[in-house]
Parts: sequence; C-alpha cells; structure tokens
Amino acid sequence: MYIVKRFLTMLVTIWVIASLTFLIMKMIPGDPFASDADVLPEEVVENMRAKYNLDEPIPIQYAMYIGDLLRFDLGPSIQSETRTVNDILAAGFPASATLGIQAILVALFFGLLLGIVAALNHNKLLDYAAMIFAIIGISVPSFILAPLLINFFAVKWGLLPVASWGTFQHSVLPTIALAVTPLAVVARFMRSSMLEVMNQNYIKTADAKGLSSFKIVLSHGIRNAILPVVSFIGPLFVSLITGTFVIEKIFAVPGIGKYFVDSIFNRDYPVIMGTTVFFSTILVVTLFLIDISYRFIDPRIKLNSKGD
Repeated sequence: MYIVKRFLTMLVTIWVIASLTFLIMKMIPGDPFASDADVLPEEVVENMRAKYNLDEPIPIQYAMYIGDLLRFDLGPSIQSETRTVNDILAAGFPASATLGIQAILVALFFGLLLGIVAALNHNKLLDYAAMIFAIIGISVPSFILAPLLINFFAVKWGLLPVASWGTFQHSVLPTIALAVTPLAVVARFMRSSMLEVMNQNYIKTADAKGLSSFKIVLSHGIRNAILPVVSFIGPLFVSLITGTFVIEKIFAVPGIGKYFVDSIFNRDYPVIMGTTVFFSTILVVTLFLIDISYRFIDPRIKLNSKGD
C-alpha cells in the first residue's frame, strides 16, 4: 500500500508541476510572436499564433497541453520549425546526463570517502584538512571554479581539451567543476552522520565482542551512517544534471543547457515548459525510487502506511 500511495503522490506532483509551469508561462506578458508584430503583417502573425494554438482560450490550451503530456509529446519548438521539443531533449540529454552521472559518481565516491576518513580521525589533521576542503568546495560556485580549471589544466598546462565534445577527456574538467560542491556537501553529511553512529551503544558492544575495527566501520558504521546521504541523492542528482546548464555554456558542451538558455531569450515556450517538466519528472521519480530503496538499505524501515 505504501508503494501505491507514493506512486499516486508522484503522479499528482508531476501534474501539479506541469500545471504550474503552464500557468506561469501564460502569466508572462506577450507571446513568442510579440516582437514580430511590428515587422510582419498582422495576418501572418495571427496565422503563426493559430499554428501553435495560441489563439485558443486558456482552458483549451491547457487541455491540449495535458493531453500531449499524457502521450509523452512535449510539442513543437517555435524557434526550430523542423524539430520538436522531444527531438531537442533527445539530442541534448545524453551530454547533460553524461556530465551529471559522472559528477554524482565522483561526488559520492570521494565525498563518502572524505567524510568517513574525517570522522575516523576526528579532531586530527586529516579531519581538519577534509573540512577545510569541504568549506572551500561549498564556498566556490561551479561557474567560478570552471574558468580556473580551464586556465590551469587547458591553457597553461595543456593537459585537457576544452570548448569541444566527443571523448572522455573533454568531459573531465566540466565533471570536476560540477562535482566539487556536492562532493563537499556529501563529505560534511557523512562526517556528521558517522560521528553520531560511531558513538552509539551497538558500536561499543561490537567493539567489546572483539570485532575488528574494519568490520565495525564497514558493517555497522557506514551502513547506518549512509542513510542521511541517500536522502540527499535525489535532489543532488537532478541539481547536477540541471546545474550543467551554466557549465555547458562555459565548456561549449552540446547539452540541454544550450537549448534551454536559448529558449528563454527566444521566448520558446514549448521548450521552456518541456525542459522544466522533463527535469521535474526526473526529480520526482528519483525521490520515489529513493523512498523505496530505504527498505533495502535498512531492513528496520518498513514500507507501510502506518504513521504516514
């Protein structure tokens, strides 16, 4: 019942996000063809509005919009007459997803490792060094870090390529630029959680039974300490993928960010709405899967509706 309830909640959430996106777009003054009204005949502008159903009443437009979403059709792009929003997302998402997935893997692996090392060396040199790195990582935005990486690793030292895409080497610098901040956040989360767990009575009991420190940390410490980090993975995943928008511009990556930024300047409403709904759906579905995964990470968590 819990899974069914969460699944229905997920569907309602996606519908609310899609509806709010539609309403916000309609509240913006003018339309995509407002700038053409001064240079094109009125009949031409009216025909263009009719082509994209912008001459229909708002309720009719909304019904058509929801109907298209149910068919997984995000509509045509106004600025690109030969491509639909689905085509644009299909063309740009692989590059954005590649950066996002690589960044989240780097952030989780090194963030968890850094947090564990800091907790096991509490108030020692390694702990201080890890937390100094975490503070710097959180304080420096990716769009500041990116030019620094380009300047040193590409321009001065010539170690890695930039301003192009196609090989793994091209993805290294943008991945690092994206991963540093979430890596620092994960490290702080894991350190705090590990410190709390390692002071629990069951850890002391395991130590008294003669279990090795490695087994205690691996079987009892990390397994229980990682739950707060798992809660952070959903928003982290989507923030990294959507965060590629700025990084894609800096590193000239052919991802969705380029099309999304261009659509804002061109008032390409279908692309704006389609991209927003697309990434919101990824976030909601990811959070749903993480909720379900809790039961497999910690058997003490029961998936039922009691206490909901």
